[in-house]
Amino acid sequence: MASADSHLGQIRRAVARIRDHFDEQLRIEDVAAAAGMSTSSLHEHYKAVTRMTPLEYQKQLRLQEARRLMLSEGATAGNAGFAVGYDSQSQFTREYRRLFGAPPRRDVERLHASRADMIVA
Repeated sequence: MASADSHLGQIRRAVARIRDHFDEQLRIEDVAAAAGMSTSSLHEHYKAVTRMTPLEYQKQLRLQEARRLMLSEGATAGNAGFAVGYDSQSQFTREYRRLFGAPPRRDVERLHASRADMIVA
């Protein structure tokens, strides 16, 4: 039980490291060091606790922040993707579509339309 608690604390530190640096290139060695774990132990315990890999978590954070930038600040897809750490707009668009089910522009237009419908109703 104590081992599980210590792994949970280490994973919390790994999550915090990724969250605080989500827009930077993820170096798993840095995340493991911040958590006080080896890279193999980090992968094993991280996935057991979060049900995703550190890279999947970073990707999700990036895409959610990009979506927020487009919705609330009117950023273009290209600018939002770049702001959250993507170097390639096509990769950003592919990953965005995979997570949200539509390309960035169409998704944001749909969300704006939903908001407008909610305000009218």
